[in-house]
Amino acid sequence: MSDLAKYQKYFTKDYLMGPNSFRLLDELIQRKPAEACFHRALDLGCGFALTSFFIANETDARHVYAFDLWIPATENYIRIRENQLEDKIIPIHGDAMDMPFAHEYFDAIVSVDAYHYFGCKEGVFSERILPFVKKGGYVMIAIPGLKEQPQGELKQLFEAWAEGDDAQLFKTAAWWETLLKDECGDRCEVAVKEAECFDAAWQEWFDSGHEYGIRDQEFLQKGLDRILNFLLIYVKKTESEQDETAR
Repeated sequence: MSDLAKYQKYFTKDYLMGPNSFRLLDELIQRKPAEACFHRALDLGCGFALTSFFIANETDARHVYAFDLWIPATENYIRIRENQLEDKIIPIHGDAMDMPFAHEYFDAIVSVDAYHYFGCKEGVFSERILPFVKKGGYVMIAIPGLKEQPQGELKQLFEAWAEGDDAQLFKTAAWWETLLKDECGDRCEVAVKEAECFDAAWQEWFDSGHEYGIRDQEFLQKGLDRILNFLLIYVKKTESEQDETAR
């Protein structure tokens, strides 16, 4: 495991946007297939680019593209420069549904606590994400999910917590595995695992003192923790676009 203490200064309400993304990313990296590399990596939905720092420092990455829709690239560049990573991290402002990169450009695409906001629709992965990964490369995703579909009082509690359409973004491991396998067919190998860092990632969010963290803690203490989990998704691209065209 990486030394998360090096990033402790970011475990605050000023930087965390939910359960500790550093912890989720650390487990995502530690449990990756042995052959997966990060030489040219895309941090998709990077937020404040903190996960980009982690990828740059804790993997074999040579270049990390910090890509986000909501945080301006200039704001992230200031943080990148303050951490003396401007030669390794490239900040870009943009939409995951219209990425400006060449196809088969990345060894790895990584997305932490972001993919479920735009990736639940059929076709998104195969049409908007997968083309940008090299043959033999990986897409690695860490997202919140469900152990099982909530029923009865737990369903009411879950829907009160998730508020409206956000409830539709939480899926089970089986749901994600089916979606991605159906989309990818023979072009990919798909594995979905339940993360082990659930308690620690949530507790560090609670400890930040963020008002949303305080609200989340109240709901989890009422029993929501019985159905929530975090999912780690690994998709290996086994065919290039040329292979697919030639079939």
